[in-house]
Amino acid sequence: MLRTMKRHLLLLLAFALASSQPAALLRAQTQTRGPNSPAATTIGGAHAAASGRATATAQTTTSQRAGAIDLTDYGVRIAPEPRLIVMMAALEAVGLEQTPAGRTPTEFRQQVRKDLAGLDPELQARMRRFYELNKLKDASATPAQQAARYVSLAFALGPAPQFEAPARSDDIFAGVLEVLDFAPLVREFYRQSGIAERLPGYVRDYQAEGDRQRKQAAEMLSTVLSYLHTRPQTITVERVPVSNPSAQKGKKKDAPQVFTTRERDRRFVIVPDLLAAPGAVNFRVVGEDYYVIVPFGIGLNSSEVRRAYLQYVIEPLVRRHNRDIALRRVDLRQLIDARFKPASGEPTPGIFDLISRSLVAAADARLNAAAKLQDVTRRTTARLQAQTPEAERARVAQEVQAERAAIEDELTAQLADAYERGALLSFYFSEQLRDQEIAGFDVANFFTDMIARIDPARELKRPEEYAAARERALAARRARQTQAAAGNIANTDDEEGPEAARREALIKQLDAANELLRLKKYDEAEARLKALMREYQGEPRVFFALAQIASSSAEAAFDEQLRDQRLGLALANYRFAIQSASPDTDRALLSRAHTGMGRILAFQDRNDEALKAFDAAIALGEVAGGAYNEALTGKSRLTGQP
Repeated sequence: MLRTMKRHLLLLLAFALASSQPAALLRAQTQTRGPNSPAATTIGGAHAAASGRATATAQTTTSQRAGAIDLTDYGVRIAPEPRLIVMMAALEAVGLEQTPAGRTPTEFRQQVRKDLAGLDPELQARMRRFYELNKLKDASATPAQQAARYVSLAFALGPAPQFEAPARSDDIFAGVLEVLDFAPLVREFYRQSGIAERLPGYVRDYQAEGDRQRKQAAEMLSTVLSYLHTRPQTITVERVPVSNPSAQKGKKKDAPQVFTTRERDRRFVIVPDLLAAPGAVNFRVVGEDYYVIVPFGIGLNSSEVRRAYLQYVIEPLVRRHNRDIALRRVDLRQLIDARFKPASGEPTPGIFDLISRSLVAAADARLNAAAKLQDVTRRTTARLQAQTPEAERARVAQEVQAERAAIEDELTAQLADAYERGALLSFYFSEQLRDQEIAGFDVANFFTDMIARIDPARELKRPEEYAAARERALAARRARQTQAAAGNIANTDDEEGPEAARREALIKQLDAANELLRLKKYDEAEARLKALMREYQGEPRVFFALAQIASSSAEAAFDEQLRDQRLGLALANYRFAIQSASPDTDRALLSRAHTGMGRILAFQDRNDEALKAFDAAIALGEVAGGAYNEALTGKSRLTGQP
C-alpha cells in the first residue's frame, strides 16, 4: 500500500514538474489553398481497394502554406539525396528488377531506363559482373534486400563527381564493406552515363514526391510527440580539441589538451526514393543524422517510419540519463546474459542499446494498439448513434469486447516479437508508458524513475506469461491470411477469361495515369484517360480519375478563371462517376467521389450542397478504401461541431 501511494505521489510530482508542450502547434491542422488538399487522393483508389492492390497517393504541397507545422522545428527535413539517386540508377543499369512481377514499372523508372539505353556496354558488363559476384548467397533474398547494402554505400560515399569511398576499417557497416569496391564503378557510371546532366531534373521529381509527403510527416511527428508529451533534441553539443596557446609558444612541453564545445544539428531526414522496391523502407543512422529512405506510395504514418522517428527522439533521452542507466549496469547485464547465452553466438545488446530498443518497441506497439482502439471506438459510436434495437446494441457490445481483446493480444504479440529480438524491457516500458498515458506528462521527466524500478527477475518471466496471448494473436493472423487467400481465389474464379484480362488492363492504365498525376503531367494524364474512356464507356473509375486530375490541376492554377473552370470539370466528372457506379460493388468509389465533391463545394462556399455531399459519403459508412473519415472532417469544419 505504501509503495502504491509513493508511486502515485511520484506521478503527481512528475506531472507538476512537466514542462508545458506546444499542444496547439502539435495539433495544428495544415491549411490549404485549394479544395483537394485536406485528404490524399488516388486515381483508381476505389478500384484498388476493391481489387486488394496497393495504390499510391498524391497530396499537395503544404510546406509554404499558412498554419503548417515547420518540420525543421522538430528536426525533420524532407530532401532528395543525389548520391542515392545515382546509386539506384546504377542498379537499374545492372539489371536489378525491383518492380514486382505482373506490375508495370512506374513512369519515372521507365524514363530512367530509357535515359540509360545508350550506356557503354563494356561498363555495364563490368557493373553487372560485380553485382553478380557479390549477390547475397541466400536464394530467397528479395530485390530490396539485394539493394539494401548499396543504399548504405550511397550514404557512405562522398559527393559527386568523386563519390569518394571511406577507408576500410572495422567502423564501417559490414554490408558496406562487402560492396565498397562498387564505388569506382559508380564514379565511372556518373561520368559516362549522362546522368550528371539529367540529375537536376531527377532531383525535381524527387522534390515533388517530398512535397507530397510533408503533410504526412507533420501528422506522424505530431502523433509521436503528442504521445510522449516531449520535444526532440535537435541540437547536440560536441566537445572538440583545440590548440593550446601555451604549447604553441613553447612555454610548456606538457601543456594539457584544451577543449571547446561546438553545437551541431541533429537531423531526421526523410529521403524519397522513386527507384526503390515498392514497400522497402530503409533506415540508416550516420552520426547524428537519421535517414529514413521511403519508396513511392509508402505512408509516413507506417510503423517503419514512425519507429525510426521514435528512435531519433528517444536515443538522446537515453544518453542524457546515462548515469542513471550506468547505476543499473550490473542488473541489466544479468538480464542480458540470462537471455543471451555467450556460447550461442547471438549478438548481445549493450545496456544503453537495450534501453533504447525496448522503449522504442514499446512506444511503437502502444501507438499501434491506440490507433486500432480509436478505430473501434469510432465505428462503435457510429453504430450506436443509429436507431439500434436493444438486442442489436447488446451484440455490438459483445463484438467490441472481442475486438478489444484481440487488440490486446496483438499488442502482446508485437511486444513479444520485440522481446525475442533483444528488446528485453519492451513489456516493462509498455506498462510504464500506459501509466504515462494516464498522467500525460513529459516522458523525459519520468525517465530516472523508470530506470530505477527495473526488476530483471520479473522481466525474465515474461515469456511464460505472454505465450498464450501470443499464440492467440498468431492464430488470428493465420486466420486473416487464410480468409484473404480465399477471397483472392474467389475473385479469380469470378473473373476468369477475357473479362479478367480486360479488368487487369484497366488497372494498369489507371496506375499509369496515377503516375502521370504524381509527376504533374496533367494534360498527358487527361489525354490518356479520355482515350481509355472510349474503350471503357461509362466506366465510373475513369470518370473518377478524370475528376481527380481536374481537381489537382486546379490546385496548381494561379489564374482564378482557369481554376474555377477546372473545378467545374472536376464536379461534373465526380457526378458522372456517382451516376455510373453501383452501390453494391463501388461503395468505396462512391464514398470518395461524394467527399471530393464536398471539398470542392465547400471551397466554393456552397456550404449547403457541400453538407449534402459529405452526408452522402457518411451514409455509406466506413468502407475499406473509402473516405468516411475525410467526410466527417469536412462536415465538422462546415458545422463547427466535432
